[in-house]
Amino acid sequence: MAFTLTINAEKWRTHLQAVSQAIMTATGHQLVPVIKGNGYGFGQELLGSEAMNLGSDTIAVGTVFEIESIASVTEGDIVVLEPFDSRDTVAAAKWWEMGEKFYSGRIIRTVASPEALQELLDGPGGVRIILEARTSMLRFGFTEGELLGAFANERVRLAMATGRIFIEGLSLHLPIDRPNSEGTRDQAHAHEVMRWAGLWQAETAVWEGHSPPAPVVWVSHCTDAELALIASSATELIIRTRVGTRLWLGERSALRVTGTVLAVHPIPEHTRVGYRQRTGPKDATAVVISGGTAHGIGLTAPSPTTSLRQRAVSLGTGALDAAGRALSPFTIDGKQRWFVEPPHQHVSMVWVNGKSVVPRVGDQLSADVRFTTSRFDSVFLETLD
Repeated sequence: MAFTLTINAEKWRTHLQAVSQAIMTATGHQLVPVIKGNGYGFGQELLGSEAMNLGSDTIAVGTVFEIESIASVTEGDIVVLEPFDSRDTVAAAKWWEMGEKFYSGRIIRTVASPEALQELLDGPGGVRIILEARTSMLRFGFTEGELLGAFANERVRLAMATGRIFIEGLSLHLPIDRPNSEGTRDQAHAHEVMRWAGLWQAETAVWEGHSPPAPVVWVSHCTDAELALIASSATELIIRTRVGTRLWLGERSALRVTGTVLAVHPIPEHTRVGYRQRTGPKDATAVVISGGTAHGIGLTAPSPTTSLRQRAVSLGTGALDAAGRALSPFTIDGKQRWFVEPPHQHVSMVWVNGKSVVPRVGDQLSADVRFTTSRFDSVFLETLD
């Protein structure tokens, strides 16, 4: 049994190159591929290899626990996006472990609070960090006052001058959406970045002594138009753009997810099937397909419900779930099919009515999945060779 991702290598890599070139054109600098979590469904090893093919000099991962898997397949710097905080004791222990690794000089940690910054001043030294600003995301980060206070702090300045910490720039993590009251999206995002970039440029321009803060601003969730506007206004700064979803999943037509038909059972009316012993529609066939909860089938991330239509759909879906009915991601004979019952760990069972073409054992059925919650048994790069 196999739940499989097949990639049209030529189309996918053409897309990767196009995104890379667009960001280089907008900012004058290479993009920073984000390889975190499940590797967007592809796996971290494959994405690390593709990032190297793009000529990337820096990779971003989600947490300290993802460093080792990506360090073994990439070269260059590794930025950890989750902020360092010693109060997260399990993560802090992993950070100390990483400090003993031969590749520790490649690691750049994000620091998002004055307290975490102060803790690093007493550490082993030679730590590379990025300071995260508190943007309109309001998730992590220094306020403007806290950031200015850090630069004025004598202990921080001494640690920088003596090489105990190296500040590799300012990080700005932006929201994806922006309320219309703040103008167009491009203007709102660009103006927020430019405000912080102006502050950072002013601080780095007047720095005196050894190991000054790097004139770099790291950004996420900006369009090419936003990036070009930012780069044109912050000419003394280097703009490094972190890109994940747009890069790896931006050409969905190059990606095909399939589950294998494992069994086909015509079901007499009123016959009970599955763990939950449910009955199906008249003249139905139960089809067993590879792909279950272990692969991410049936697991969904919360969706935004900002419009009345989205809220109505959400309410309707919830009512169907409560009644024991849910659509599977699998398509048979051109139609998305209903689950017989909640998916099992490695397989799913779906209904096919009597008017549809029934698949055969061994057939591959297409599935529409959320890649960031999917785990595939096999990932194939399909080439023309």
